[in-house]
Amino acid sequence: MAAAVSVSRGLFGRLPSDGAEVERFQLKSESLTVDVISLGCIITALQVQGRAAESEDVVLGFDTLEGYLSKHPYFGAVIGRVANRIAKGKFTVDGKEYELAINNGPNSIHGGLIGFDKKLWTPEVLPNGVRFSLVSEDGDEGYPGELKMWVTYTLHGGELTINYRAQTTKTTPINLTNHSYFNLAGHGASSVYDHEVCIAADSYLPVDDTMIPTGEVASVQGSSFDLRKPVVLAAQIKKFQIDGFDHNFCVNLQKEQRYSARVYHPPSGRVLQVGTTLPGIQFYTANFLDGSLKGKGGAVYPKHSAFCLEAQNWPDAVNKPNFPDALLRPGEEYNHTTWLKFSVV
Repeated sequence: MAAAVSVSRGLFGRLPSDGAEVERFQLKSESLTVDVISLGCIITALQVQGRAAESEDVVLGFDTLEGYLSKHPYFGAVIGRVANRIAKGKFTVDGKEYELAINNGPNSIHGGLIGFDKKLWTPEVLPNGVRFSLVSEDGDEGYPGELKMWVTYTLHGGELTINYRAQTTKTTPINLTNHSYFNLAGHGASSVYDHEVCIAADSYLPVDDTMIPTGEVASVQGSSFDLRKPVVLAAQIKKFQIDGFDHNFCVNLQKEQRYSARVYHPPSGRVLQVGTTLPGIQFYTANFLDGSLKGKGGAVYPKHSAFCLEAQNWPDAVNKPNFPDALLRPGEEYNHTTWLKFSVV
């Protein structure tokens, strides 16, 4: 039986535009402490014990609200209405074409100019977590339908559960994820090269030069994407002469096996396992970080200083008939769960 979880709340800052309060919620169990704020449902800190019982904050981020209000690469945030990329910012639903803001090369990414990561959500404290709700109006960032959403963080021992629910008044694409950047050595460590990564995926999605999937579902066999057995990141990057990873892995969803990805940091003994009800995990090795951002405690975050495992539907699925269905229809409920389990070996 997992020990009790405590939940506390306090002021994190105020929005300069209207003075609205951004609250911080701290979820604490015997082995994990998670800080989440009501702006963007952002995970701002995640303290995890290591083999020597020392605790480290393993997510990148900022000490103050100002950091999250400035331009940053979605540290810790919930992403929507559609996470990842939509080709040329266009899609068609029920015969009508919709156009979105172009904010990533020629494409639209992560919900547009003011995605859910930049919205103030309404919090509700639960016995072992916090639930955030938000209403995205019809036409928000170009998307059809009024969308009601609930994102719930709950803590059980060493496992953080994130549940996403949504309902719509019109058929709309939806793809919600959390965009936390992890470094199991601690958020200020210079790289993740010494991390061992394993992803249970027999296939991945090749992309074009603008990072849009080509439509092919390719086997990982014999490629840099074969992470079915643990690989040390530095060795894999060197062996295949790649710049890093920023690709969707088509996870093998199995009822009896909850976790689809595992990352192990041998020096500290920390392990992160990721499970999801969604068909994909975008594995990203922070290729676009460049050390220019000042993070928590004055830390700098250079290239490859973190990894993301974004559980989600496949990128550009709304434009790819052979990809899993990306549409939510009136009368249906979008309901997906991601589990982040931390342990020590």
